[in-house]
Amino acid sequence: MLHEDDKRALHRALVDRVLNGQGRTSTDQRAHAFRNADVPPPLHALIDKVAAKPTQVTDADFAAARAAGFSEDQLFELVISAAVGHSARLYDVGLAALAEAIGSEEAE
Repeated sequence: MLHEDDKRALHRALVDRVLNGQGRTSTDQRAHAFRNADVPPPLHALIDKVAAKPTQVTDADFAAARAAGFSEDQLFELVISAAVGHSARLYDVGLAALAEAIGSEEAE
């Protein structure tokens, strides 16, 4: 079984690979999708839905992004960036809540 430090290291490695690895999109584009911030209009609806409302993503969202000139490979990378970014934010919030709960238990 992995120790907590190993899990955090693997998480950091995943995030680093998503943001800085080789790809068809720039590191800036992936970072914007990861943060779900400053995403250009042709991608905004798709990336926002992936990050906040994934069950609402439609073929039309992908079609609009393709019509704006993004390839399937680029869209794949940006969708993965958005999904990993959202999960990373949830992971960080969960770790912070756990640390707070453990800290308050130790204080009692």
